Amino acid sequence: MNHYKKLIFFFFSMLLGVEALAQKHQNLFFTPERITHLKKQIETDADVRKNWEEALTVAKHQLEKLDLDKIDYLSLAYLMTGEQAYAEKIKEQLLKLCSKSTWSNPEMLKRQPAWSSDLKTAGNCWIVTMGLEGIYDQLSKEERKTIVSGLVRMGIRPALDEWFLPEKRIHTLNSMGHNWWSSCVYMAGVAVLAVKDDVPESDQWLKDLSASAEEWFGFAGDQLQHKVKTWDVNGGMYESVNYASFGVSEYLLFRLAFQNVLPKVKQPDIPLLKNIPSFFMNVGYPRDGMMYSLTFGDSHKNIVGERPVKLLWALGYQDPNALWYLNNIETGQHREGLAKNAPMGLVYHTDFSKVPPLPNLPTSQLYEDMDWATLRDSWKKNSTLLAVKSGHTWNHSHADVNSFLLLHKGEFVIKDAGHSWYASKEYPAYFFQSPAHNVLTFNGKYQPTEQQYHGAPLRGEMSELLDAGDIKYVMSNGTGPTSWIYSRNFRHFLWIGKVILVIDDVKAHETGKFEWLLHPAGESQKVRGDISIVNKKGAVLVRPLFPETLVETGFNHDFPEKMTLNETFAPNEENVKEQEKYYSIGYPEQVRQTKFITAIILKDSVNDTNIPDIERMTGEDMIGVKIKQNGKVTDVYLNLKADGRLMHLNSIKTFGRYTTDAYLTAISYPENAPNTISNYFIGYGSFLRKDSASLFSSLSKLFLVAKKQQSQYDIQVSGQSLIRASFYAPTKPSNVIVNGQVQKVDYQKGNFLINLQK
Repeated sequence: MNHYKKLIFFFFSMLLGVEALAQKHQNLFFTPERITHLKKQIETDADVRKNWEEALTVAKHQLEKLDLDKIDYLSLAYLMTGEQAYAEKIKEQLLKLCSKSTWSNPEMLKRQPAWSSDLKTAGNCWIVTMGLEGIYDQLSKEERKTIVSGLVRMGIRPALDEWFLPEKRIHTLNSMGHNWWSSCVYMAGVAVLAVKDDVPESDQWLKDLSASAEEWFGFAGDQLQHKVKTWDVNGGMYESVNYASFGVSEYLLFRLAFQNVLPKVKQPDIPLLKNIPSFFMNVGYPRDGMMYSLTFGDSHKNIVGERPVKLLWALGYQDPNALWYLNNIETGQHREGLAKNAPMGLVYHTDFSKVPPLPNLPTSQLYEDMDWATLRDSWKKNSTLLAVKSGHTWNHSHADVNSFLLLHKGEFVIKDAGHSWYASKEYPAYFFQSPAHNVLTFNGKYQPTEQQYHGAPLRGEMSELLDAGDIKYVMSNGTGPTSWIYSRNFRHFLWIGKVILVIDDVKAHETGKFEWLLHPAGESQKVRGDISIVNKKGAVLVRPLFPETLVETGFNHDFPEKMTLNETFAPNEENVKEQEKYYSIGYPEQVRQTKFITAIILKDSVNDTNIPDIERMTGEDMIGVKIKQNGKVTDVYLNLKADGRLMHLNSIKTFGRYTTDAYLTAISYPENAPNTISNYFIGYGSFLRKDSASLFSSLSKLFLVAKKQQSQYDIQVSGQSLIRASFYAPTKPSNVIVNGQVQKVDYQKGNFLINLQK
C-alpha cells in the first residue's frame, strides 16, 4: 500500500471510529425513533400537541426550581427542542448528585446487617438514568466519569451486592421478594443499561438480571415462615393494587429498556404478563369521574394500574380491553402513572382511536392463588361491584380475611377503613388490624396482631365462584388465619337480584359473643330494623336477619334477645386526628356456634321505594329467607345439618316439596306460579328432588346454578376436578351451556348429562 493510500485508509478509519463513538450510546426510552414519532404527532394531533405544551411548561419551571423526580421533563425538552439550558441544568444536577458521599438512608444503615440500598437509592438510579437520556452524548470524558462512577458506587453496586449478586447478598425473595426487591434490583438494572458501555461487568449483570425475572414472578412462597406466593396465575398480586402497580412497573421499565437497547437479545418468556392488565381491570371501578380501584391492603381508591398497563402495551401486550381501561383513567390520576402529558406517557402515547365501549371480560373473577374475588352486575359506569378478600396476612396485606367491599351507583357504600401513613402510631394499632375491616369477631378478637409481622401459618381461601347473571355466589373460608379462636369461619355471598345475602357460619373453641363489623361509607343511620347507608347517589340498606333482627323501635331493653347495634369511633384514614363511625352488630347471647344471615339491599336511587320483601324462615334444622322482588320469589334454605356436625351421615332434609342434602339451596319461581322453577342454586349438595322426581344428581357434592329459558339450559358448576351430573329436562334441550361453553347434548330418559374434567 503506497503512502497516499495509507493516508486515505487512516482518515477513513478515523471517520468510522468517530461514527461508532457517536452511536455508542443507545437511549433506553427516549429513542430517536420515538422522538421523531412524537414530533410528527405534535404536528398532526391537537391533543398530543396540548399534552406536549403542558410537559414543556413543567420543564421550563424546572429550570428555576428543580424537582429531581421531574428530571425526565428536562431530558425530553432538550431532545425535542435542542435548547442548551435544559442540558446544562441536567448536567449540573447529575454532577451534584453523583458527587455525594452516599445515597444510603441513615435509618437503613443502622440495621444489622446494614442496608445501603433501598427505594431511595433505586429512585436515584432512575433519576440519573433519565438525566442521561438527554445529555449522555453532551458530557465530557471527566463529567461522564464522575456521573458513572457515582452511579455505580452509590446506586448500582449497593443494589446488586445486597439484593442480587452471590458474593455479598443479604436479601432473598422470601424476606423481601415483593415490590422492594423489584424496585431495588430492576432500577439498578435500568441504570446498568444506561451506562453499560462504561462498566466492564455490565454484560454479565444484564444477562443475569434479565433471567431473574422468572424467579421473581414464579416465587411460590414457603411454609416455614408463612410467605405467600407473590403472583396469582391470573395476574393479581396480593400486596394491594398500589404495590402491584408499583412492583411490576419497576420490572417492566427494565424490560422495555432492555428491549430498546438490546433488541436482538431474547428476554425470558413470562406468560403471566399477558394476564396483568385484566387484573387491574377487574379490581377497577368505572364511574362518572375518577376511576376507582379496590382498597384492600395498603392502597387508596384513586390508585390505578395505568403505568403497568401502558408499559405492557408498549411491550406488545396489546389487549383491546386495556384501551378501555386506560381511557377511563383521568390524566395524572396517580403519581406513578404514565400520564399522557408526562414525558414517558407522551413518548409511549397509546392510540385511543379504537377504544371498545365496554371490555370483553367476565363480570366476575376469582383469584385463587391470592384469594380475592370480584363480582359485578355490569361493566358499565356506576354499576355494582362486590369484592371479597381472604388469603394471607403479612406486610401490606391486612388482617382482613373474609372482609368485603361494596361499590354502588358510583361510590363506595361499604368500605375498608384500613389505610394511613405507615409512620403513624394508628397504622399498626388500628388500620392494619381486624377492627378496621368488615369481619365477624368473637369476644372482640379476630386475627392476632402478630400476623402483620410474621404471617399466618394457615391461609384463608376463596373458592366456588359462580356467576349466572342475576344469581352470583362465592365462598370465603377464613378459618386458617383465625384458627386460634375459630374452628369454623365461613362466609358465603349469595347475590340474588337487588339482594346480597352475607351468610356467616362460625364456630368458636369456647362460648362467647359474636359481633358483625360494618364500615359504612358516606352517611349512615339506623332506620327501624335496617342500617341505611347513603353516599351521594349510592344507597343500600343493611338488614340483620339471623341469629336475630335489630330492634325496630328505640326500646332495646324490651327486647333483650334482639341484635344490638353499637357505634364505635376510630381514626379517620384521611386525617388520623379525626374520628369516624363504624358499627358492630352483636348477638347478645353467649354461644359457641351460630349462623349470621345479613341482607344488603341495593337501592336504585336514594329515594327508591321498590324494596324487595324479605321474610325470615325457620324450621327443623333450617333457617332461611324468602325474597320477593319484581314478581319473582326465591326461597333460600340453610341446612343446619350440613355444617360439618355430621361425620358419616348425609345431611338429607326436606323443605316443603324439595328434598336435598345441600348446605345451601335457593329455588326461584314466578310469584304467580310457585310450582314452576325458573332457576335454582345448590351450595355444596349432591342432589335436589321435587317430590320424588330428581332435578339434579351427582355422586359428589357440588356448587351450581341451573337456569332454564325455553328449551335452553345454562349451568354454572364447580366443586370437583371431575364432575359427572344429571339434570332433569322434560324434553331434549336445544342447547346446553356449561360454564360458558356449549356442550354436546347427552339426553337419556328425561335427563341430560354433563361430564367435566379439569
